[in-house]
Amino acid sequence: MTEEAFRTFYELTARPVRVYLARMTGDERLADDLLQEAYYRFLRSNAAFASDDHRRNYLFRVATNLVHDHRRRPRVEVPAPNAVHETAAAPAERHTAERAAIRIDVSRAMSQLKPRERSLLWLAYAQGWSHEEIAAALGLKTASLKSMLHRARRRLAALLKNPGGRP
Repeated sequence: MTEEAFRTFYELTARPVRVYLARMTGDERLADDLLQEAYYRFLRSNAAFASDDHRRNYLFRVATNLVHDHRRRPRVEVPAPNAVHETAAAPAERHTAERAAIRIDVSRAMSQLKPRERSLLWLAYAQGWSHEEIAAALGLKTASLKSMLHRARRRLAALLKNPGGRP
């Protein structure tokens, strides 16, 4: 891959991959580190790709594997989740405050899901990927992915209905 081609690829993929990593780990700093490592491993692989979609799927697979590897490591210190400071909202800011509250609820519910469920939901709905793309990126079969995605959606819905506890 030429330097120019990599720059173009990086500009198209860096933000979605970083957001994905931040959502999967819950840690912005760790997401930055994993993003850098993902691109390093991507470049080091020297793999041949049939298309830009194949290249993107491979990068997401590398990123997913890095998250799994990170979770397997013994932890010395557990980082605190990102704190969200809520403020009293004026009537004009109510709509923004409501949207923020919904975002917080979804973030809390997503954090209670299993890592694979989070990955499936994020790639399907935040990234808008097809079942085939998700299956390729996560190394799953498309047929099993559909049922896994269905179960993940049901579990997320149950967590959103009952925010204080488990489904």
